[in-house]
Amino acid sequence: MLSILPRRGANVSDNLANHFLLGDDVVFLNHGSFGACPRPVFKAYQDFQLELERQPVAFLARELTERMRMPRVALAAEVGTSPDNVVGVTNATFGLNIVAQSLDLKEGDEILTTDHEYASLEKTWAYVARRTGAKIVVVDIPIPLLEESQFTDTIIGAMTDRTKVLFLSHITSPTALYFPIERAVAEARKRGIYSVIDGAHTLGHVPLDMEALGADFYASNCHKWLMAPKGSAFLYARPELQHLLNPLVIGHGWTAESKQPGAKGTFGNSPFIDENEVMGTRDPAPMLAVADAIAFRREHDWDSVARQCQQLAHETAARVQKLTGLTPLSAPQFSAPQMVAMPVPHIAEPPKFQQELMDRYRIEIPVLNWKSHSIVRVSAQGYNSKPQMDLLVEALKEMLDL
Repeated sequence: MLSILPRRGANVSDNLANHFLLGDDVVFLNHGSFGACPRPVFKAYQDFQLELERQPVAFLARELTERMRMPRVALAAEVGTSPDNVVGVTNATFGLNIVAQSLDLKEGDEILTTDHEYASLEKTWAYVARRTGAKIVVVDIPIPLLEESQFTDTIIGAMTDRTKVLFLSHITSPTALYFPIERAVAEARKRGIYSVIDGAHTLGHVPLDMEALGADFYASNCHKWLMAPKGSAFLYARPELQHLLNPLVIGHGWTAESKQPGAKGTFGNSPFIDENEVMGTRDPAPMLAVADAIAFRREHDWDSVARQCQQLAHETAARVQKLTGLTPLSAPQFSAPQMVAMPVPHIAEPPKFQQELMDRYRIEIPVLNWKSHSIVRVSAQGYNSKPQMDLLVEALKEMLDL
C-alpha cells in the first residue's frame, strides 16, 4: 500500500490544484457530490458576506434585487436563455420541488420517470403522489446503454394519455449516465406532457441550451461543476409556463395578482423571479459569486481543462474495467464526461468499503450498490492527477483481490 499521497494536479497543472482549498491529506475523487470551490471564487463569496455585514439594511433591503440580476444574466448566457427565465435557488432539489409541488396533478395522472433517479427526488415525487393521488411510473433503462434509441424508445413507449409529467435526470447520480433526453423531451411537448429535468450535474459539465432543448422546467446546481459556492443553483421555466409555479415559501416577493397575464412581481421583476428570490432573510452571497465562478473558468480555459479531465476519468475507468472484466454501464458517449460509474465485483457493505478506502488510502470516492451492480463512481476535476488515479486503481486491486 502506498504511504505517500500523490500530489494533486500533477498531470493537468500544479497551478490549478493550488487554486483549490482541498486538503492535501485526502485524494479527492468525488467532485460530483458537492464540487469544490476555487480560492478566488471563495474569496469573492466571503467578500460579499463581509459587505453584507457592514451594512445589512442597504445590502438586503435596497440593493439586493438589482444585485441578484448579475448572476441571472451570467447564468442565462451560459445556458442559452433570457435572464427572465432563470431564478436563483439554493440547490437543484429545492428548484425541482418548486415545480413538483406546483403542478396541478390529480388522481389517475401519471408521472413517468426512470430507475436511475436521485433518491431525494424520488422522495419528492412520492410525496406529491401521496398528496395528489397521482401514480409514479418507473421504467427500466436498458443497461448497457449503447444507442440513443434504447433510451428514447423506452421512454416514449411508456407514455400514455394519462402521462402528465416526464421527469428525467440529464446526468444521473448513481450511474453517471448522460441521458440523450432531446427526442423524449420533444415528444413530451408534442403530447402536452410537462417535461421536468434534473440537471444537478450538468452546469459546467456539459453544454446547455435551454431554448434548443425545449424542456418545460430544468434545474441545475452551480456548486458542482461550475465550482460556485455551496448554496447556489438555478431553476429555469419556459416563460409561458412560469405562471404555473408557486413559491415554496411565501414572503415579500409574493403578490396576489401573480397569476394574471403580464403581472409584475413586488420588486419589478416577473412573479416567477420575485416570488422565488425574495423569501425572507438569507445569505445571497453564494448566488452573487456565480459570475466569479464563470469568470474563473474562462480565465483558466476550463474547456481545455475539462477535456483533459474527461480523458483522465475515462482512462481510469478503462483500467478498472480491464482488471474486473465487467461490462461498462454504457458506451462512452452516454457516460458523463468527467464522472464515470465503474462496475466492480459485489461489495456487501458499500459504506464500510468507502470508509476503508479513506482509512487505508485517504481516497474520498462514492461506493454504492445500484440494482445488481456494485459501483465506484470516479470524478476528475482540474485539481486531480494521474498518480491519484494510479493510487485508486491499486487500492481497488488490493481491496477487491483483482
